[in-house]
Amino acid sequence: MFNFLPKKLVAILATGLLLLNMSIWCPILLALAFIKVIIPLKAWHKLITPVITKVAEIWVYGNSAWMALTQKTHWDVQGLGNLQYKGWYLINANHQSWVDILVLQHVFKGKIPLLKFFLKQELIKVPVMGLCWWALDFPFMKRFSKDFLAKHPEMRGKDLETTRIACEKFSQMPTSVMNFMEGTRFTPKKHAKQQSPYTHLLKPKAGGIAFAMNAMGGKFQSLLNITIVYPDGIPTFVDFLSGRVKNIIVRVEENAIPVHFTEKDYNNDPEFKAEFQQWTHEMWLEKDQLIDQLQAKQA
Repeated sequence: MFNFLPKKLVAILATGLLLLNMSIWCPILLALAFIKVIIPLKAWHKLITPVITKVAEIWVYGNSAWMALTQKTHWDVQGLGNLQYKGWYLINANHQSWVDILVLQHVFKGKIPLLKFFLKQELIKVPVMGLCWWALDFPFMKRFSKDFLAKHPEMRGKDLETTRIACEKFSQMPTSVMNFMEGTRFTPKKHAKQQSPYTHLLKPKAGGIAFAMNAMGGKFQSLLNITIVYPDGIPTFVDFLSGRVKNIIVRVEENAIPVHFTEKDYNNDPEFKAEFQQWTHEMWLEKDQLIDQLQAKQA
């Protein structure tokens, strides 16, 4: 609606609406989370957690509203037909920009449960939002270097323990567990440093998603393999707020999770680890080819 305005004004308006939406729902979310913490009863947690989740879902709808008012984006989305709001999904997507998060929330709102992201430990320090992610039980993962683990072997496996605890919570109510398998946003510099065998993707990190499958014990009804393409180039968040993102393509592929993936130990079974890595490699090859095809159609 307001995309005809100069881009700087669009950015100011979009930022203002984003902050307004945050200022309405964030205090409610944090207040409910505080009440949840001070009453350590499982029955109470079971009652209030869906309320906290519903507040977050309304927040997401608010984001979609200001996006509609300030953006003139053509959305090309396919693959949403058979999804269930009251289901359990493991979701994987390629990762290029902070815009990806708004894209995923917008596309899946009301179609599947609220997305729960695995986040880097450092993100808990993000003002306001860090507390909101904590209130929503987003798991914060702390990565350790090989040198650190060599000096502190007792810290080995801490990420897996964080994943296990998070998955125990996720199994109690319908949840969409979101994982960016690349572990970080794609950039040409990272791509070159990794010597990635893929054209448009970084190397996938299979361990986290393998452990989530095992920890949930077959609770996931399927894996949603998401491919996001920005035909006009990877946008920054400022680009998006300014209304410069004219086209977004999203493809959703629902895949069954092999039963034995939920039963085997990725870390201690070398044969299964090799099989799982081959499975993710083939998934990445297909995703890479799909990105090529989608970009070629837009050229």
